[in-house]
Amino acid sequence: MERERLGSRLGFILISAGCAIGCGNVWKFPWMAGQYGGGAFVLIYLICLLIMGLPVMVMEFSLGRASQASPIGIHHKLQQPGQKWHWHGKMALVANFLLMMFYTSVTGWMLYYFIKFLKGDMTGISAEASAAGFGNMLSNPWIMVGFMAIIVVVGFAILSFGLQKGVERVTKPMMLILFGLMIILAINSFTLDGAKEGLTFYLKPDLSKIDGNVIVGAMNQAFFTLSLGIGSMAIFGSYIGKERSLMGESLSILGLDTFVALMAGLIIFPACFTYDIEVGAGPGLLFTSMASVFNNMAGGRWWGSLFFLFMFFAAMSTVLAVFENILAMIREVTGWSRVKGCIISGILVLVLSVPCALGFNLLSGFVPFASGSGVLDLEDFLVSNICLPIGALLYVLFCVSKKGWGFDNFLKEANAGKGLKFPTWLKPYVTYVLPVIIGAIFVIGILNFQFADNFTILGWIKSLF
Repeated sequence: MERERLGSRLGFILISAGCAIGCGNVWKFPWMAGQYGGGAFVLIYLICLLIMGLPVMVMEFSLGRASQASPIGIHHKLQQPGQKWHWHGKMALVANFLLMMFYTSVTGWMLYYFIKFLKGDMTGISAEASAAGFGNMLSNPWIMVGFMAIIVVVGFAILSFGLQKGVERVTKPMMLILFGLMIILAINSFTLDGAKEGLTFYLKPDLSKIDGNVIVGAMNQAFFTLSLGIGSMAIFGSYIGKERSLMGESLSILGLDTFVALMAGLIIFPACFTYDIEVGAGPGLLFTSMASVFNNMAGGRWWGSLFFLFMFFAAMSTVLAVFENILAMIREVTGWSRVKGCIISGILVLVLSVPCALGFNLLSGFVPFASGSGVLDLEDFLVSNICLPIGALLYVLFCVSKKGWGFDNFLKEANAGKGLKFPTWLKPYVTYVLPVIIGAIFVIGILNFQFADNFTILGWIKSLF
């Protein structure tokens, strides 16, 4: 099967950035920042991106470009005879499906709210009615499954046109529009009465708020926002040539991803402080609190429409990128054509995404963790707390271990071409320190995870002494 190629360097950067930019930036990052102390969380998050996210991203791109294969075939091409690293490729396929099993529903929420604001259905209603609207959406299985299905069908329909004519052609303008919408919304937020308080909370770190939970939360968010560990970046590395070194390209993508995450907070927190919205409202912050904000704002119908269009574009860019990753792996295993692969992969994703869409209504009795948790929480836990850190750890070990691909091979691939090089002096850090940090994220994340009401493994261990 002839390897497809992206049409331009800009296409590679925007599509890779689009994979990173998504719900992790515009949905999860703001509410986590709100719950974990604002500026303190942002500071630790930025540090985690540089010390963990950047080197792992360079490694994923290097593996993809060197192997010219999807994540499921990377290790087959690069591992030594008799080694078993290729099992990570199978885990990557499962993890990408798991991610889309709940991501498609959340993207559907954004499309639903965009349409509601555009139609004017959210205009002139009470704060109570606005807040209740999110619950009404979740409780309606037809809405939940219907909008999820729209996301899946549209996503794979775009992919069926090819890498350049489908994914690249749609993602490039969508990302440019996304950046424009963000700037417009941020400027509007700066004019609000509570802008000063909101920006102070968001951008001025209160170091007294930094504790173990903040650090682990920031570490997990750094991996989630970049989709590192499951090959989501590696696939696009396989679609580019060796004209540019990968450290510089990764920094460009990391910069765009961070810009969007920070801008999301600049849009949201001034509005929260202006309209007395609880910044620690959690996952519903965007859909309950922000809907009320726009309902009270002059021209709120149009500002709300722009806001949720921005949210939808951000999420959809990740959907297209991960769908492409799933499709590439399925096609590599089966040899199917792109169109046949899109049809069958689309059906698989659609069916597997139904439990999450029904998890808030018909399957609401399923409570895997603390009270109030559901299918989405289980799937998010498996991806964020298990697949991403373990996958990232395996990629790092494969790139630095003599029993894997090896650091010299990684460095040669990463530094091929013009541009910023991966420093040789980082070898001790990525070989010995980075794996320990990632391993600690995984262990601490499990120990502190609330599996039942007020129950954590760490708390149980402490109770024994």
